[in-house]
Amino acid sequence: MIRRSAPADIEAIMLLWLRSTLAAHPFIDESYWYESAAMVRETFLPQATTWVSCAEGDEINGFISVLNQQFIGALFVKESVYGLGVAQQLMQQAKAQFPLLLLEVYQQNHRAVAFYRKEGFLVVNDTLHPGTGLPTWVLRWHAPLSSSPL
Repeated sequence: MIRRSAPADIEAIMLLWLRSTLAAHPFIDESYWYESAAMVRETFLPQATTWVSCAEGDEINGFISVLNQQFIGALFVKESVYGLGVAQQLMQQAKAQFPLLLLEVYQQNHRAVAFYRKEGFLVVNDTLHPGTGLPTWVLRWHAPLSSSPL
C-alpha cells in the first residue's frame, strides 16, 4: 500500500534512509551521511512531498520524496523487498502527481542508474555533486504528450 507520509513516520523513514544510503553509496565515506542526517530530517523531509510503501502491519518498506513538485530527492526501499516492485510503485505515484520529474544520481550507483533508465529517465546534465565532489548525472522524465486529437 502506498500512502502519504505522516509525522509519525519520520523515525522509520530516517532509519530506512540511513541504512539504504550507506548500502547504495559504498564509494562515499559514511561520515558524510551521518553528518547529512540532521539536514535530511529538519530541512529536506519537511519541505518534500513524501509517500511511503507499507507492508502488513503498516511497516514502511520504502519511500519517495519530491521537492518543489519536480525534484526526486530520495527513493529508497528495504533490501528485503528488492525486485518486488516497491520502487516502481513509488515512482508511479510520483509520476501520477507530477508531469515532470528531475533527480540527481551518482554515476557510480549503477543499480539506481539502471532503475531510472528503465523508468524512462534520460540524462540531461553531467555534473559533480557539491558535497562530495563525485560525478553525478541529472536525469529527467516527463509525462508523454497526449496522442488524442484536439
